Amino acid sequence: MDLGIRGKVAVVLGASKGMGRACAEALDREGCLLAVCARDAKPLEEAFPGADVLVRACDVTKDADREAFVEAAVKRFGRIDILVNNCGGPPAGGFGVAFTAKDWQDAFERSLLQVVKWTEAVVPHMKGWGRIVNIVSTTVKQPNDALLLSNSIRPGVIGFSKTASRELAPRGITINSVLPGLIRTDRAMELAEAAAKRSGISVEEALGEKAKEIPMGRLGDPAEIGATVAFLCSVPAAYITGTTVVVDGAATRGIP
Repeated sequence: MDLGIRGKVAVVLGASKGMGRACAEALDREGCLLAVCARDAKPLEEAFPGADVLVRACDVTKDADREAFVEAAVKRFGRIDILVNNCGGPPAGGFGVAFTAKDWQDAFERSLLQVVKWTEAVVPHMKGWGRIVNIVSTTVKQPNDALLLSNSIRPGVIGFSKTASRELAPRGITINSVLPGLIRTDRAMELAEAAAKRSGISVEEALGEKAKEIPMGRLGDPAEIGATVAFLCSVPAAYITGTTVVVDGAATRGIP
């Protein structure tokens, strides 16, 4: 299937590993021109060599970093066609954890406000066509007891995207959110390590227990998220906007 995005300029945040890297790789395979960033640029330089790739170190929650990166991307490519909003989630912990006001503020900045700011920053550079995809979490539909901060804040991304989609649709720009379930990433390993410590078992045993809760019997692969994102960025997906796509092996019990 030709996704029709060869030559499109794609900005991918947090692209050095995990789902962000998988998204960048999927778009690269479709022939997109890449502008990728992460706090550590070295893994990006190794993963995405070539003259058609802009690589920058960037903390996506910092205004100065965002402004410099967007300016550099527009200077290099003349426009931005695709934005993949991807940022690691806030610390784990349930209601019993004594999160501070700073913890809540940091979670807000990381999980919601950076999506708003990056979207606002790139839209003016989308020339009558655009795709915005947010990497969120199935916790917006089925909260995880161990992720109080994420449960509380990430649903705001869905509300923002739904509202923005109505404003952006007449301009040829779509905005959607992908909700990954349990994907084999550093974040999944972090949660598994915490569960293993609580239960006195190994990390692999903890992952195995989680896999039993998934009808497909396994964790997802980051590449499966990348493939979903690439489709939502495609020409054939032009009529899909303001919605969420769950990628979780049927683990989420709620009706979408």
